Amino acid sequence: MVVHHVPKIVKWIFPKLTWNRSRQSPTIYLTFDDGPVPGVTDFVLDELAKWQIKATFFCVGDNVRKHPDLAKRIIKEGHQIGNHTYHHLNGSKTENVHYYQNVGKCSDTIFEVTGNYPTLFRPPYGRIKGKQAAFLGNDYEVVMWDVLSGDYDQGQSPETCLQKTIQYTQNGSIVLFHDQQKTAEVIKKVLPEYLRFVREKKLQAELL
Repeated sequence: MVVHHVPKIVKWIFPKLTWNRSRQSPTIYLTFDDGPVPGVTDFVLDELAKWQIKATFFCVGDNVRKHPDLAKRIIKEGHQIGNHTYHHLNGSKTENVHYYQNVGKCSDTIFEVTGNYPTLFRPPYGRIKGKQAAFLGNDYEVVMWDVLSGDYDQGQSPETCLQKTIQYTQNGSIVLFHDQQKTAEVIKKVLPEYLRFVREKKLQAELL
């Protein structure tokens, strides 16, 4: 079961994490986790280019190392890269110092490949200890989301994924998709229609 929308109480419990931006203007923030992955990230970039929409990619450091040309393309086309750890670690199951080292390695790799040092961090699986969030918050904005597409859920149809993502999108939403192999089939069906919705509703999609 996918919880597509983050309840207000969760945001209240973790107020120092970024869950959404201002609700005052018709602006949303598209984010893609786990890339860059050939055959998926390049599809996402092509679709964003068609609609002239910008997005933030929370990249896994090891994938940046393996696919530097895709990481460079993300930056070249005016998008933004955030840190998603080097090995896609679950913070709640990882010793703190090791977690920090893994995050640092990811940022160093992104900088070596693109020349840009990330200022945004998103914990894989949304799992992070309070101490980890506080420590990393000294160097990064720790970004969560308030709309989860659920594109990874094999028990959910692409139609439901699209419908729920549209349903919960509002001013200031941070919307989460994945550009990874497991979500490739769904994202190729859902993303073009979601971007069409964004344009038809005259929403602005900006970098975080």
